[in-house]
Amino acid sequence: MNKLALETHDLSVAYHGKPVLHGVDIEVPFGTLTGVMGPNGAGKSTLLKTIMGVVQADAGWVKLLDRPLDQVLGKIGYVPQRESVDWDFPVTVFDVALMGTYAGLGWFGRPGKAEKRRAMEALEQTGMAELSKRQIGELSGGQQQRTFLARALAQQAEVYLMDEPFAGVDAATERTMIELLGKMRDAGKAVIVVHHDLQTAERYFDRVLLLNLRVVAHGPTAEVFRPEILEQTYGGKLTLLSEITTRAALEKGGSRR
Repeated sequence: MNKLALETHDLSVAYHGKPVLHGVDIEVPFGTLTGVMGPNGAGKSTLLKTIMGVVQADAGWVKLLDRPLDQVLGKIGYVPQRESVDWDFPVTVFDVALMGTYAGLGWFGRPGKAEKRRAMEALEQTGMAELSKRQIGELSGGQQQRTFLARALAQQAEVYLMDEPFAGVDAATERTMIELLGKMRDAGKAVIVVHHDLQTAERYFDRVLLLNLRVVAHGPTAEVFRPEILEQTYGGKLTLLSEITTRAALEKGGSRR
């Protein structure tokens, strides 16, 4: 009943002897939408890849649904960065969405009517049904992201890991996607999203993980997304930090418009 969606302990990764993640301890409950944020090179994408077993950890462990990844792989949805996908691969939008149903079919199973219906429903949810026969490489960046979100929805996973899903999308697509992620959270799923926009984080996420090679802070957004903690995370390099500090001071003083 108290099973966590994701737990890591002392998770550490190094590339060619250079630390990329160090001693990462996190616990993510179900029914949450978590933003993973930090400066460039902070290890955000590496964290997701290590959780998924794409990158080998040097130390520590990962549990998903209180089990090792290989025991629950079909219940974990993963949306990679757009840059890591071969968009020249000759598949249609519908083919990609249908791939989300493969995990439940076993080695020799073939998708039937139920799986195809599930894929089309996912495309309808993401506004991509009318483009279901279009080749994936012919789509705009926003349409490609919607298609991969449809694949994740069709999988009907319990935990979703998404690496920069809003990168290169227009404002309307971003609104549609965050609404869908909110619905997934409300349905009891755990959704973990690598995100870079400080201005939208407070609206989008109920929990935030601030990362800079190690965990700077992790918890409810209202507790974590504070100027002094952001300073620790980003090293004062962002001009937006001063805006956030000013806004926080105004809110405390009751001067918020």
